[in-house]
Amino acid sequence: MTLLELFKDKSTKSKEKIITIGEWLLDGSLPIEELLVFAENAKDSDKASCIESIEFATKQNAKIADENVLNFVTKSLDEPAPRIKWESAKVIGNIAHLFPTNLNKTIEHLLINAKHNGTVVRWATAYAIGEIIKLKTKYNIYLIPTIESICGNEKNDGVKKKYLDALKKIQK
Repeated sequence: MTLLELFKDKSTKSKEKIITIGEWLLDGSLPIEELLVFAENAKDSDKASCIESIEFATKQNAKIADENVLNFVTKSLDEPAPRIKWESAKVIGNIAHLFPTNLNKTIEHLLINAKHNGTVVRWATAYAIGEIIKLKTKYNIYLIPTIESICGNEKNDGVKKKYLDALKKIQK
């Protein structure tokens, strides 16, 4: 079955599609580049599902992601659809440790989404930024004070907790 056939199949639920694609990525039967090309031209809901499949797979094996994946999800942080934003942020949280010196542009986009009006977008962004902070890189010089400021203005306790947990871990 191809990606196009899977997405056109109305008998398969969305979550099943995401898991199927994620398993194809993990077992190597679907090259991640092929998924990125498909997602680039897909409608928002399918693009978000493709990114969620990458999130599913990178949670289990981050090393399936390369710099093209990082660039794709970084660019996707700018998409108007909230689900694309939050799934992209979750992928970044899973793979940031593979690219500790190549996160400047990613961080810029995440910081924009840290002020998004959608709670899920802010939570996923907090997860990604928290994972980056835990890497203890040069970015922390400006990220830590920025995140402390964001925490001061954040109304949602779950989002705030994501940031505070990351800050606590780097102080150990």
